[in-house]
Amino acid sequence: MDYGSGNVHSAVKALIEAGADARLTSDRALLLDADGLLVPGVGAFNAVMGALTSSRGGEIVDRRLAGGRPVLGICVGMQVMFERGIERGTDTEGLGEWPGTVAELQAPVLPHMGWNTVDVGEGSRLFEGIEHERFYFVHSYAAQDWSLEVTPPFPQPAVTWCTYGAPFIAAVENGPLAATQFHPEKSGEAGIRLLSNWIDGLRATTV
Repeated sequence: MDYGSGNVHSAVKALIEAGADARLTSDRALLLDADGLLVPGVGAFNAVMGALTSSRGGEIVDRRLAGGRPVLGICVGMQVMFERGIERGTDTEGLGEWPGTVAELQAPVLPHMGWNTVDVGEGSRLFEGIEHERFYFVHSYAAQDWSLEVTPPFPQPAVTWCTYGAPFIAAVENGPLAATQFHPEKSGEAGIRLLSNWIDGLRATTV
C-alpha cells in the first residue's frame, strides 16, 4: 500500500524476492482486491496515522479484514493496528484492530537497533522453519502487553515476543491480520523466508 509513508520500495523488492507478484499502488480497487496487502510504516505513530487517514488507508484495512482478506503490517505499520500510540507526549488514536497501547520501550538505550532472536508464539505460520533466526529491529516504541480475548471456535492468535530491556510484542498472527515490529525486508534470508511463508498462506486461501 502506497499511502505516503514507509520504506515501500525495499518492501516491494523483498516481496518479489520472496515470490510475490507485488506492486506499489494507491489504487483503491487494487488494494481491496489484492490477495494480500502489506502496510509499511516508518517514523512517528501520529505521522503514519495522519497519512493513513488522509489517504483513507484505514478504511481499506478495515474492509479487507472484515472480508477475511489478509493484511500484513510492518514496524509502525504494526503499531497503528493497536488502539493508540503515545509518543513524546502525543497520544494518537490508532486503527483499533487490536486492543492496547504502543509506548516507549523500557530500555536504558534507545532506539533498539540491531538483530535479535524472538520467542515465537504457539501455532505460528510466519516463523515456520525460522524459529531460531535473528531479525532486524529499529524502533523506540512498541506494544508491551497483549489483552485480546478470543473464544472458540476462533483460533488463538500467535503472539511472538522479543526482549530489549523488557519484553515487547515482536509479531502477531491473528486471523487475516498479521504484523511484525521488526523489518523482514532488512532481515536477510530469514526475513525473505518469513515473507515467503506469508505469501504461501495467501496462495492457500485463494486455491
